[in-house]
Amino acid sequence: MSVIATTQQRINREIRAREVRVIDNEGNQLGVLSLNDAIQAAWDRDLDLVEVAPTAVPPVCRILDFGKFKYSQAKKTQESKKHQRIIKIKEIKMRPKIEVHDYDFKKGHVMRFLSEGHRVKVTIMFRGREMAHTHLGRNILDRLTNDLAPYAAPENPPRLEGRNMYVYLVVKPGAVFPDSVAHIAVPEEDSHDAENQD
Repeated sequence: MSVIATTQQRINREIRAREVRVIDNEGNQLGVLSLNDAIQAAWDRDLDLVEVAPTAVPPVCRILDFGKFKYSQAKKTQESKKHQRIIKIKEIKMRPKIEVHDYDFKKGHVMRFLSEGHRVKVTIMFRGREMAHTHLGRNILDRLTNDLAPYAAPENPPRLEGRNMYVYLVVKPGAVFPDSVAHIAVPEEDSHDAENQD
């Protein structure tokens, strides 16, 4: 019984049409009535006349208890929000001269974030003369995307923006992560949420 077409419904005397098609509180059609007759029919039942399809000709109105109606709509909205999953963007930062152990350590964090369903932004930070060797950063990002190919795919090719080169990784559908991924601890300085960076 979805009767909501808009977020703000007109009720009783707020309805502007002269004639309306009326559905009573039990779902029976009362036909096309003048606005005054329709409001009187609602008030005879101690209920409200609520405009549910204002664009129809004539507009469709339903006789119902508006307070209960608004409450049930709020409950439905709240329930649908409960089942939504919020995907965060996690960021891992690396340097172009990263050592093998550090690379493996950060790759583990990327895998853990991906296993939790988050998008991951992997950033290579360049300093000073390293900007002349951006290919080293590109090689690291390519190596990481190849290492994580069974689990994740890049959204776009790596991009250079200022002194940073980055790529976004997303989980491949149906990817199965090893059990050891969940046990990796995260130091505070190695990862943080990226707030609307793109």
